[in-house]
Amino acid sequence: MDRWKGRVALVTGASVGIGAAIAKSLVQHGMKVVGCARNVEQIEKLAAECVSSGFSGTLIPYKCDLSVEDDMLSMFSWIKVQHQGVDVCINNAGLALPEPLLSGKTSGWRTMMDVNVIGLSVCTREAYQSMKERNIDDGHIININSMSGHRLVNNADIHFYTASKYAVTALTEGLRQELREAKTHIRATCISPGLVETEFAYRLLSKNQEKAAATYKSIKCLQAADIANAVVYVLSAPPHVQIGDIQMRPVEQLT
Repeated sequence: MDRWKGRVALVTGASVGIGAAIAKSLVQHGMKVVGCARNVEQIEKLAAECVSSGFSGTLIPYKCDLSVEDDMLSMFSWIKVQHQGVDVCINNAGLALPEPLLSGKTSGWRTMMDVNVIGLSVCTREAYQSMKERNIDDGHIININSMSGHRLVNNADIHFYTASKYAVTALTEGLRQELREAKTHIRATCISPGLVETEFAYRLLSKNQEKAAATYKSIKCLQAADIANAVVYVLSAPPHVQIGDIQMRPVEQLT
């Protein structure tokens, strides 16, 4: 990770869970990390923790709604002015709403697509353009996907969410191909976790918190730090190594 010290990473959805763990880890390894989310107060608390822990990097909170393109474009413009540009982009922000295919609300479907697919794609495009205009040839774009991007679980509440994550799988491979055609050494990677103990289930099952808690008690789940460790592994790979997709499950997870 030495070659990343002092360089700029953007981590979306950095206020809680996996995003917060990734941001903290990258700061610990000496990077300048712009952590964005709608709830910037939690990132500010995390930034203070990083300072008190004596980490060599810096966490810079930025308020951004990943469903609003103007917010994202303003963020990249701000990063350009304040920190020259983005060298690493971690597309972590994502959400699941319980909207089945036969009875779900269109607004819920649209929200998932806006954040999980469109927001990810806008950040990817802008990160690449930032790297290109500064002749950065060793940048990295990492999409935090899901095992739902590779298989379908018989649960109507997450069928549309699963479709959005299948899109992330396709988008990452499409990105890799476009980067190769552009004759750049910028790399693209997917990290696809199974069940991770975060706020995810509590948000998905907001009307049934007991069921959400039971989900995490059913097996020994992955922790957010496990995903952060995978990000560090990917970034630590030699520049000639392309890690396409890491699929991670708890040992006890069946599907």
